[in-house]
Amino acid sequence: MLHWIQYIKGYVTIKVWGYSMERFLNLCGNHDILVWDIEDHGDHVTMKVSIQGFFALKTLLKKTGTKASVLQRHGLPFFVPKIKRRKIFVLGLAACLIFWMVTALFIWDIQIEGNYSLTEDVLMDYLESQGVHTAMKKGDLQIEELERRIRGEYDIITWISLKVDGTTLIIQMRENEMPDYDDSGEEKGDPQSPAESGTDLAAAKDGVIVYMITRKGVPLAAPGDTVEKGQILVSGAVPVYNDDMTIRRYQYYEADADIMISYEKSLSVKKDTAYLEKEYSGREKKILLLGLREKEWNLSAGKVPFQTYDILGEKKQVQLLEHLFLPAFYGIKYAKEYTMIEKTHTEEEMTQIMEEEWNKIMQTLEEKGVQISEKNVTIKKNGQSWTLNARMQLVEQAVKKVKNTTQQIPVAEDVQEAAEE
Repeated sequence: MLHWIQYIKGYVTIKVWGYSMERFLNLCGNHDILVWDIEDHGDHVTMKVSIQGFFALKTLLKKTGTKASVLQRHGLPFFVPKIKRRKIFVLGLAACLIFWMVTALFIWDIQIEGNYSLTEDVLMDYLESQGVHTAMKKGDLQIEELERRIRGEYDIITWISLKVDGTTLIIQMRENEMPDYDDSGEEKGDPQSPAESGTDLAAAKDGVIVYMITRKGVPLAAPGDTVEKGQILVSGAVPVYNDDMTIRRYQYYEADADIMISYEKSLSVKKDTAYLEKEYSGREKKILLLGLREKEWNLSAGKVPFQTYDILGEKKQVQLLEHLFLPAFYGIKYAKEYTMIEKTHTEEEMTQIMEEEWNKIMQTLEEKGVQISEKNVTIKKNGQSWTLNARMQLVEQAVKKVKNTTQQIPVAEDVQEAAEE
């Protein structure tokens, strides 16, 4: 703090020499003249003293027979006159400060931390749909409301916190384990009240039921049954019986069951042996670029002298501090020339390509939880193309939730009057 006060008031570094140095320093103390950073150089002494104190040294120098000269000047009183003589610099500095202050009112970067299952692209698309994006005003950002909407949109998020640091919006979150979903992708629910209709489970494909366990609802099919797409397998309307075993009313639930359906599927994949490949010539053109928000300018002279070329490179956003970004960017691009060359795969390459296609099909089915109980795969060469044909017997939880349409049984008037009595 003292250093800043000294800088604002201004001070000088002086050189003092003579025969009565000790007396000179004692008189400075007696007259309350503050000197600091005293260094003895043998034939002279250097020290720092305030501007006001320097002018008060004149009498003491005469009394002690010593001399002094100014070596350096420090502080605002010496800096401001220099600045006044450089008007363009002052205007540029003022413009820079104004630009900095204006850009500090906007969000220029969004960082997401703690997301694993939810990808950054998904979250950024959702933020964009909510009007949250770079170059938006900080004042338009409703943090509490946005936190509530994100939690409501994604059940997997158990905790989320938003904060603005500089010009950066930082989103921190924690995810729970995947919630318990049924086979249609809907989250399993709790029993519904009698006034609600509940949901049924229907077959999503034609096939044969090979496994079925009902946890909630009334099963309308059994293992071994052949079912059609859309057929109700488990009803969410559970009947409540009278003493004479007639249905009194229905209690509605979210039907819940594990149902595996076996069905047949055929597919065919065709690949040509001929293909086009880029061949780079080695010629390239370097392009410098500058950008401001959505606009971009190339600084290189002339057009790209190639007919076909790829643009490779990167650009970086201007960053002043850790979380202080400006709406400007810079970078280097390279235009690399290429020509398309027609080539032909060998039989070994085609065999490997078709095997890779089959492996992709297998991997996709496994990721979806589909089991392959039987398969018949053939790869045939037909002139300039190869064809993969597969016939498979698949087993999966091919069910979906549908709205229950069972109507509540109306209560007879005499029964209702007896119940009221």
